[in-house]
Amino acid sequence: MSGPAVGARWARVDGRAKVRGELRYAAEVPAPPCLSVAVHRSTRPHARIAGIDTGAARALDGVVAVITGADLYALVGDRLFTGPAFADQPCLAVDKVRYVGEPVAAVVASSIADARAAAALVTVEYEDLEPVHDVDAAIAGGSYVHDELRPSAVFGDLAHLSGRRGTNVNYEYRLRSGTPAPAGGSTVDGDFSCPPTHHVPMELPYAAAWCEGDRLEVLATTQTPSYVRQSLADLLGLPLHRVRVRTAPLGGSFGAKMYDRLEPLAAVLAWTQRLAVRVPVTREEAFLLTTRHGCRVTGSMTADADGNLLDATADVRYDTGAYADIGPRITAKSGMMAPGPYRIGRVDVRSRCVYTNKPSAGPFRGFGVPQVTWFHESTVDELAYRTGIDPAEFRRRNLLREGDLSPSGTPMHSADFVGCLDAVTGAIGWDTPFTRVDGRFLRGRGVAVGVKAVLTPTIANATLQLNQDGTGTLLIGTVDMGQGSDTIMAQIACEVLGLGAGAIRVVGTDTDVTPYDTITAGSRSTYHTGNAVRLAAERMRDKLIKLGMQDPADIPDVLQRHFGARGTTLTTEASFTTSWQPYDPETGTSPKVTEHWFAGAAAAQLTVDTATGRVHVEHLAVAGDVGRAINPTLVEQQLVGGALMGLGHALFDRLVFDEGRIVNGNLLDYQLPSVLDMPDRLTPVIVENPHRDGPFGAKGVGETAVIPLAPAISNAVRDATGVRFTELPLTPERILEGLAR
Repeated sequence: MSGPAVGARWARVDGRAKVRGELRYAAEVPAPPCLSVAVHRSTRPHARIAGIDTGAARALDGVVAVITGADLYALVGDRLFTGPAFADQPCLAVDKVRYVGEPVAAVVASSIADARAAAALVTVEYEDLEPVHDVDAAIAGGSYVHDELRPSAVFGDLAHLSGRRGTNVNYEYRLRSGTPAPAGGSTVDGDFSCPPTHHVPMELPYAAAWCEGDRLEVLATTQTPSYVRQSLADLLGLPLHRVRVRTAPLGGSFGAKMYDRLEPLAAVLAWTQRLAVRVPVTREEAFLLTTRHGCRVTGSMTADADGNLLDATADVRYDTGAYADIGPRITAKSGMMAPGPYRIGRVDVRSRCVYTNKPSAGPFRGFGVPQVTWFHESTVDELAYRTGIDPAEFRRRNLLREGDLSPSGTPMHSADFVGCLDAVTGAIGWDTPFTRVDGRFLRGRGVAVGVKAVLTPTIANATLQLNQDGTGTLLIGTVDMGQGSDTIMAQIACEVLGLGAGAIRVVGTDTDVTPYDTITAGSRSTYHTGNAVRLAAERMRDKLIKLGMQDPADIPDVLQRHFGARGTTLTTEASFTTSWQPYDPETGTSPKVTEHWFAGAAAAQLTVDTATGRVHVEHLAVAGDVGRAINPTLVEQQLVGGALMGLGHALFDRLVFDEGRIVNGNLLDYQLPSVLDMPDRLTPVIVENPHRDGPFGAKGVGETAVIPLAPAISNAVRDATGVRFTELPLTPERILEGLAR
């Protein structure tokens, strides 16, 4: 009963509603009348709170309440401190502020205008403390963002860090494998850095919360409704069945709407004050909620005369800002990618997560891997020049193949790096001659390869309800945020049941209705939730066969005979769970560090204007091994979207700080690529190397293209100009400075 769904280019199930403006996002979903919340934010990067005067704010017309962190702490105590890795972040500052822009007091008012006007009237008396703005200065110590480390209950492997004092390093991961290489060979070393950046999803974060009897209701823009429900239950001391979290299709996220953002503040105000509240934010405030980790990598790679990689070292420092968020997981799971997707004789990596007095950094498309890929792909590229070997050929000689052990100790499967490399170099005509100099314009080509592990272990559940008329509803916890998961999951179910497009509808995420899902992130959904959906659909198919169904067209008659009524439903459910083996404490290796690998490559041909420093991309090609493309159109869109985001990181994106204050936290000053910055040609290439355990062989693709993109651009600039850049982004000013050296 196999159908034509998998591999078909089905249209997005929400496409028509989106382009017609009919799709409702969270802030548009009907909710009880809510009061509005605005916050007064810190003006200091690091200071003790000596006093807060809320009198003028309380006196303003329309103001219902003004709440401080001390007020909330008196009600819920240490539960006020939340976070996925460390319980270190209060929704309103208690005793200290740790970054410029941290919420200090919340105003609840009849309108958002009144709330913001009152928030501006709050005054705070500070006793300044020495701030730490730089990761290396933070590692050196002297001033500490937190007095001690407080691991949360989420990750048991961090429990041993509880109570550690006198440090800004909240987590360290070490990877050591292989044996020392013989003396000799060519070595390239350097200090590479990526700035913090912002996600800039089109839809702004939003949360609303209210009480219904003895239950808390929350409507929020979140990728992690199951996590948020548990977090809010812990915060308020409630059982899970008294907390309901709903979301809606998201207008983009890329990690900006994960874990705790606005939900704790909305929930604790609603519950403790018995008010219905909504917490909207401005674009400028969104820049303060979370960022991508700034990162520095000091390292080296060595190759012999034949271009074989002998040795790789890396000292990786992730700037996690004032609060750890998911930084420790990024530090380990991305730090281990610092050597890249290569066979290397010896590897020595040190990866650290470091507190500084900046806004908290959290998950961002690629989960920290693009930052270390910037290091290893720039270094490998320079080694190719040193050894006189074509950069693509140099990589081809050293790339991991099927069955090879990665430096992390886990075998490679369904990760066709060579296929991706050949696809992108072939697409841009790597070996064809081209004009390198045209007056003031220099032309070059560059390539890069990327690898990432999927988030492991995680849990996904699916419930399938098949209606008597042959249609069905699918209940899953995965949140569609533009990646097309609702379409993909429907296709998987329809493939198993032999149903056509439109037969299965995915229900919006609601923790009262939809089953648990660990997280919508890390490109895990197609594999994990997809497998749960496949299993649920297979169980439905088996039920139908037992009931006598011979063909999908028989479903209405079969269910009519079985139940003796029209409009009935048949239900199945399934769970899919993955496992991993913890890192060896001495080497940091593991025989199963991931359920599957992402493999991708990017190649670029571009020109550099030596008069202005501007880079113009003529042709950009990206490829990803997706196992099997459930929907080739959606896969291509993900590759293109990731490539354009990576183009931004290469040439534009950066948050600029001045003594801890973001100076470009708005869409006028924060530069993003516009339509005029798009490549003349952009070629996405799907590589299919089916995974033995994936749903119909499939894996995720959402992060694949962004990982190697920035180094591919930089390597092309190096090919054009002869200058190796080690700091992103490659702004015109930076390129002109490099050309003048």
